[in-house]
Amino acid sequence: MTKIIGIDPGLAETGIGIVRGKGLKVDGYSYGCIHTSKKEPLPNRLEQIFSKLLSVLRDEKPDLMVVEDIFSLDKYPKSGIILGKVSGVVLLAGRQIDINVMEIPVREAKQVLTGNGNASKIQLEKAVRHLLNLTAPIRPNHASDAMAMALIGLFRYSKNLK
Repeated sequence: MTKIIGIDPGLAETGIGIVRGKGLKVDGYSYGCIHTSKKEPLPNRLEQIFSKLLSVLRDEKPDLMVVEDIFSLDKYPKSGIILGKVSGVVLLAGRQIDINVMEIPVREAKQVLTGNGNASKIQLEKAVRHLLNLTAPIRPNHASDAMAMALIGLFRYSKNLK
């Protein structure tokens, strides 16, 4: 059985999704978020994300970590820079544990799971929920996005592991 961890980097909430299974069959999953406070300085928040993710990676020992690739909106260039910093500590945590790491653009995740690269967050969450046979919405949204990354890792890449 393969274990994949998906990460949706974010400064306030970094989503984490873990799936276990083989091929297209999911045998188990869990999800959540690492939260940081706006009251804390940026370096402290980055350290919190790094250390908490490192702890999860050590506990879970996944075969692969799939990280949502960062993007920047012209309207909010500073957000893209901060997201890049968060993504950097996420990638470093994976490297510290010597886990195979890959980045996937959110547009690709939407295309794979919904059939539409421009799908909304709600459509992506519903697709993830459908694949996991869940009726209740996955909250917060960052956890749902992380689950999407983990599912793609399981469906596409687990056959190439080990």
